[in-house]
Amino acid sequence: MKLLVLDTSTEWCSAALWLDGHVQARRTLAGQRHSSLLLPMVDALLHESGVGLRQLDGIGYGAGPGSFTGLRIACAVTQGLAFGADLPVVGVSTLESIAAQTGAERVLTVLDARMAEVYWAAYQRDETAWQCVAGPALALPESVAVPDGGGWIGAGNGFSALGDVLRPRLAAQLARIDDTVMPDAAAMAPLAARAFERGEGMDAALAAPVYLRDKVALTVDERRARRPA
Repeated sequence: MKLLVLDTSTEWCSAALWLDGHVQARRTLAGQRHSSLLLPMVDALLHESGVGLRQLDGIGYGAGPGSFTGLRIACAVTQGLAFGADLPVVGVSTLESIAAQTGAERVLTVLDARMAEVYWAAYQRDETAWQCVAGPALALPESVAVPDGGGWIGAGNGFSALGDVLRPRLAAQLARIDDTVMPDAAAMAPLAARAFERGEGMDAALAAPVYLRDKVALTVDERRARRPA
């Protein structure tokens, strides 16, 4: 199986090729330059591998959660490339890609959502796949909870961006915390391959970001007022 995978869900921009289990990847800190960096990354990867776009079996993309603008860029580029080459696509969870990089069996993933909130989910590895135990959800950091059972670790930049709230509450329940792990196309590549193997590939027209936040303009006080009692 040959796949192209793209992610622009955070300030990082990344692209990867999955070539029958071998991964070639590019990743750079993009800031706001994702739209100008992503296609050159793709062209470089295809050129170096000697693989044409039409020789691929599909395209995966970081579906979210993450930056609104970034998610739209990855989705739009995926659709454009897939339409042109008549390829199926699959969305990959950014939070699951964080879990996949840790080497752990149980992972609480927390990504900075800005506006004093986080995106979070909990995943447990089951044989070769990840099972979602909780979430994904958008929440105030006070609402993030470690699932029952031991052996959980924490991962994602939410633990640095809002660590003053998260760490005092959760550190004792976590075996370790790695706040440097971010969504990445190389980590999404095997997840995308498994999704295609499960028959989850879809027409490019159906590709859509996973936003979670339904209103961007809420004030901090409004968001705290919406917290469940």
